[in-house]
Amino acid sequence: MELCYNRTSPQKRMEFPMQLLVGSCLAILIVITLCGNIIVCLAVILDRRLRSLTNCIIVSLAITDLLLGLLVLPFSAFYELTKEWPFGSTLCNIYLSLDVMLCTASILNLFMISLDRYFAVTTPLRYSQLVTRSRVAVGLVVIWTVSLMVSFLPIHLGWNTSGTAVQNNDSKECMLDVNTPYGLVDALLTFYIPLVIMCITYYRIFKIAREQAKRINHTWCSSSNTPMPPMVKEHKATVTLAVVLGAFIVCWFPYFTVFTYRGIRGKCTVDSTVMSIVLWLGYANSALNPILYGTFNRDFRVAYQHLLHCRRTRDPRISCLPPLQKAQSRGRNCQQGQSSQEGKPLKLEIRNGKGILLNDGALKST
Repeated sequence: MELCYNRTSPQKRMEFPMQLLVGSCLAILIVITLCGNIIVCLAVILDRRLRSLTNCIIVSLAITDLLLGLLVLPFSAFYELTKEWPFGSTLCNIYLSLDVMLCTASILNLFMISLDRYFAVTTPLRYSQLVTRSRVAVGLVVIWTVSLMVSFLPIHLGWNTSGTAVQNNDSKECMLDVNTPYGLVDALLTFYIPLVIMCITYYRIFKIAREQAKRINHTWCSSSNTPMPPMVKEHKATVTLAVVLGAFIVCWFPYFTVFTYRGIRGKCTVDSTVMSIVLWLGYANSALNPILYGTFNRDFRVAYQHLLHCRRTRDPRISCLPPLQKAQSRGRNCQQGQSSQEGKPLKLEIRNGKGILLNDGALKST
């Protein structure tokens, strides 16, 4: 089947049963994206154990996915179902700019996370000197600035079109036009080059982590009652982030392959079915990241449990309190229990010839 064709007629709207099925799936995906990334942000904010510089970048990634779910996915779902854009060309270009900006921010956030993990594993003694709050803050500002510059600027100046005019003027369609320079530059700078650097970085991380793990296995006798060494925890976090990166590659590589193909072929349009599959496969990555955090990272998993439902304890009134308040509450309960025992008569319970003092003045025999 020819992947690229010249668009001569408007896209055909899908039938109602298929429209209902696709709409339900897209709605579920959007809800998972919103709820999952909100939980990630709340978990890092409310759980002190997750307040690290690495997790600040993860929060930035979650905010990116959350904004994608709020500002882009509802319009994408509507356009997918109706095959029409009734909101005008100005809102269409803003929507496309937000889409490009947030996807670029996700890539750069993952790139920054890979660098953070690289310094944490390769130079653990100098990590606190290399990765500081000011540098992380500057990195996040650069990420969002670059993402803004490669999205709103080219689209609103018409750099992505074949001519000099801005795209989608008085059109019922809303698709990103891609010429050869924009397609190649955007794909290389925002996906392929960062992807290659991240793969090299993680390869070196895994190589060092495997060597260190071998040494740890020879010097550390692990058991269920022995706490895990910090280095092992560091390696588990690295594996988690590598899985997140792998999921990102699987989700977004098909889209950028098609995107680059469109740029090279010039004036052509990819089949709408193929374009929808690769586009929503990429969007699915925004819903997948929070699930990966909860599955592979124990700290996030515990934070999710405390956030979604307080664990049942003997005293339900203190089950949701922080550790210090729990200890203070238990101390008050203990003092109240001791004071309530005062002034009450004791009873002696005889069991197998041994006496047990109780508090109601009665005597039992066995």
